[in-house]
Amino acid sequence: MRSADLVRLVILAAIWGASFLFMRILAPVLGAVWTAELRVAIAAAAMLLFMAATRRPMQFGRHWRAYLILGILNSALPFVLFAYAALTLPAGYSAIVNATSPLWGALVGAAVLGETLTARKIAGLVTGVAGVVLLVRLGPAQFTPQVMTAALACLGASFCYGVAGAYSKKTSSAIPPPQMATGSQFGAALLLMPFAAVAGAPTPESLTPFIVLIACALALLCSAVAYFLFFRLIADVGPTKALTVTFLVPLFALLWGALFLHETISINTLIGCALVVLATWLVTFGGKPQIAKA
Repeated sequence: MRSADLVRLVILAAIWGASFLFMRILAPVLGAVWTAELRVAIAAAAMLLFMAATRRPMQFGRHWRAYLILGILNSALPFVLFAYAALTLPAGYSAIVNATSPLWGALVGAAVLGETLTARKIAGLVTGVAGVVLLVRLGPAQFTPQVMTAALACLGASFCYGVAGAYSKKTSSAIPPPQMATGSQFGAALLLMPFAAVAGAPTPESLTPFIVLIACALALLCSAVAYFLFFRLIADVGPTKALTVTFLVPLFALLWGALFLHETISINTLIGCALVVLATWLVTFGGKPQIAKA
């Protein structure tokens, strides 16, 4: 891997790690649904402009079904669940649980696509579950029903990524990755609109310049820029090396949470993080799971 590729890898991990910090700031102000809706809507608008400027056809008439399905599985539902979890969990917690996405991808791949669930993958799954249990039960956040519910929301979001990964394997040959990323963001924005309407728009007083800036950073950096950066990385170094970004995201999320939100990093947090990263490594290099996004 060239030094330029390594720099892009670290930048991507830092950006995706920051998404948990941004959701932790936005969710208490905007609510879970509006945090997710603003993220996908702003990102979709920016990505559609980019696709138009680079003359890349979206072919909505042909691929609308795939855009909607991946929109709900890869963006709408997991973003709402992570934003809901951000109301309770520290940023680092959510990022560590998010790193279990490849584990769910292995399970879904075995159940749906007939992929082999090797002993290495099973060991990874057991190790990952142990890491999450250790984090939730013995981490610095007091174990309460609210913490448990938030952790389950994170696991649900990670499971969505696993299902999305299995589905994308069936459609990736027909739709180029940039179109798929853009279309799924647009589909997610459409799908979340009625729920955002029911949830009620944020009050004008809540939309301070700081909140607007963070919302734009979440959408433009953590979705639009991150997706295109990830696809460039795959093209340059291949999917296996690009997938190593999964190991770095929780570390950056812990760092950002500690620096900007003064969140505690305990020894149990680090052990739980290490177990999840080890589990992800076991599964990642025992097959071809889906990248853990944020």
